[in-house]
This record gives sequence, structure tokens and C-alpha cells, in this order.
Amino acid sequence: MPNVLIHSLVFAPDGVSTAYLYTDLAKELRNLGHSVEVLTTTPHYNHVEDEFRKQPLSKIAPGFYKSSCSGISVWHVSLGKRTSRAQARMLGYLRFHLLSLVWCLFHRARYDVVLAPSPPLSIGVICWLLARRYRGSCVYNIQELYPDIAINHDLIKNAMAIRAFRALERFVYRRSDAVVTIAERFAAIISDRGVSKERITTIPNFVDTGFYRPLPRDNPFSRAHGLLGQFVVSYAGNIGIAQDWGPLLAAAKNLSDRPIQFVIAGEGTQSAWLREQIRRLNLRNILLLPYQARETIPQMNAASDVTTISMSPSGGRDGFPSKIYTTLACAKPSIISAEEDCELCTIVRDSQCGWIVPAGDSEAYTSAILAAMSQREKLPEMGQRGRDYVVQRFSLQAIARSYDKLIRRLAARKLQARPASPSVSEHGS
Repeated sequence: MPNVLIHSLVFAPDGVSTAYLYTDLAKELRNLGHSVEVLTTTPHYNHVEDEFRKQPLSKIAPGFYKSSCSGISVWHVSLGKRTSRAQARMLGYLRFHLLSLVWCLFHRARYDVVLAPSPPLSIGVICWLLARRYRGSCVYNIQELYPDIAINHDLIKNAMAIRAFRALERFVYRRSDAVVTIAERFAAIISDRGVSKERITTIPNFVDTGFYRPLPRDNPFSRAHGLLGQFVVSYAGNIGIAQDWGPLLAAAKNLSDRPIQFVIAGEGTQSAWLREQIRRLNLRNILLLPYQARETIPQMNAASDVTTISMSPSGGRDGFPSKIYTTLACAKPSIISAEEDCELCTIVRDSQCGWIVPAGDSEAYTSAILAAMSQREKLPEMGQRGRDYVVQRFSLQAIARSYDKLIRRLAARKLQARPASPSVSEHGS
């Protein structure tokens, strides 16, 4: 039975998509026979009171806490509340890394595999150090391509800094025993950067199709926000640099005389900017809500006619918003604004559950909304195609089995590579 340490910036009871993703994965790996523990931060992204009540943290030392998630031991190092300031986030990453290394000096255990998802890129270095400490294998999971996404959004401009991040990227790839990408496009990119194909495994993210499922449109969320009887276009997720809000704002302005309601729920570095744009343009048909608890999202999707994701060119190429799986699992079509060769567009094309328009094309985006509205009676059939698609390909159980296979292979390889214990005769007894 392999012992697995998940080393992640976020995990339950934090309320963010990657935390939910890895929490579900940890539970399923345990169901498949693995011994799983987690090293993460104190919740700093979204404070969900119900989640805290179910998973309280106990202080074990200054800066260190412990909790139990469905019987899985979760170790937390303290981290301040998430901020939009890049410098503060970098300092937070540094604190997380340093305290993680302090933790491993005192924590005695044996882990066959240490699994760490990006971001940040630097977590790959700590994953390697933890794996060396515990004589296990290091698995780096690329959720977003770094430093590409930061460079392409002009967050890193200095040539020397770019070279340093590229060197860090090469180090992480070289030192990882396996690199897991969530998209084939990511695999092709890092293969061109010198990572051997033998060490690259593509395992997409998943969706809990039991939790994210079709629900009645008339539900507590739709009633609370007066959405019954309107054509609803919704988005729930991060409000950050990877998204392009221009097409949605333009559509809301151009369609202000139609019975169309836009609903945006989430938080992120661009939340204040988006709120100001809505106020400045006097867009009364956009309902901007704070982060919603996970339990609310299926209701929010059910209250919608279509969901939407609008990505910047770099955001679509260098990242992959797994929320597309949750909306399709809820049997809702989606309107996508992104580069046509990105993984997100491939999913929508293959599932035949939505509309794809070029990134930044506000006119085409507005036309797609009108097309969806004109075909309102056909949307349930389109949504069912999307749900059938994700149930067959991206269920939690199917994806966890792929991780199970990788973990067992790496654990067996490490076991074979370990020197045999000396016999009694070799000690001269």
C-alpha cells in the first residue's frame, strides 16, 4: 500500500476549486488503498464557515495546525489572507515553502510519492526536497503553465527575472520523477522544453458527477436573486488576470434592453476593477456576487440557461478552467470566448455543448448569447450531451484510477531501486 503525501497550496477547508479538486482526489486515492496525508496552508482563499465547522483546525505549535478531513491527516502551516498584491503573494509562497521545510524536519514518516500541484512553480522545488527527505518520488502536477502565464500577462517583464524563472522551470522538470499535465497541449509544450516523454503523463482534472448534477431551475438560489423568468448567463469562479471581461461587459451594455440577466460569482485580483466597470457603465443587468459556497454552485448552474467563460489569449493557452466540467456535469451549455486551439475549446467542441467565439471578439460573443436565447427550447438537449460527455470521460473515479496507476508504478520503481538490507552474515555475526 503506497504512502502518499499531497503538498498543495490549498486544501479543505479552504473554499477554492483546486482545494475541492485535491480534497476529492485524496479521498478517492484512500478508497483505492493508498495511505494519504496532506501538507498545506491554513485556509486563506475563501473562508467558508460550514467547512470550518466540519473540519476544525487544532494548533500543534506556533505556525502549525492539524485537522482531519474524512479521516485523512491534514497538516497546515499558517498563511495570511490572500491578497491581490503580487509582492505579498510571493512573500506568502516563501513563507509556505520555509514552514513546509521546517515541518518535514520534525515529521517522521515514510512517503512513497509526494504529489504537488502548481501554482506556484516553486512548489516543484519543495516537492523534490520533501521527496528526497522521505526517499520517495516527486510528482509535479501542472495545473497552469508557469512562468508562461505570468510572462504573457506582463506580470514578469524584467529580462533577468524571466531568465531566472525559466531556469527554475527547467530545474523542476529535471528533478521531478514524473510530470503530470492536465492537457495534451501542456504535454507537447514541456516536451519541446526538454522533458522526456517517459516522464510526462497527461491526466485531466475531473468532476464529481454525483455532486454536480442537474437540479430544478426553481431553487433557493434562483428565488433569492429573482432569476425565474429571465434568460440567465452565469459565471462562477476566479476573477483574475486569465479572464477577459471585455466581451461580457460589451454584451451586457448592448443587450440592456433584453430580458437577459448576467450573474457573476467569485473573487480574485480583478474583483475591484470589475465592480468599478459595472458601476461606471451603469450595467444594471449584471449581478455581481461574492464567492459562493460549493453547495450553491449546482443551484446557480440550474438557475442559468447558459454558463460562460471568457479567457484572455494567454489565459486560454497557458491555463485550463476546470469549471467547464462542473457546468457540463450540471447539463448546462456554455459560451466560450478563447483561442480556438486551446483545451477549453476542444472540450466544448467535442461535447457539442456550447458556442465558441474568438478571444476578445465582443460582437461574436453578443451574437452567441442571442443565438442561445433564440434556441432556448433546445438548450436542455444540448446540456444533456455535455453531461453524458463528462460522465464518460472525466468522472472522479476514472481520473483517480489514472493517478493510482502512476503512484503504484513510481512506488514499485523506488522499491526496486532501494539497496537490499544487509544479511546477518554480512555483519560478521
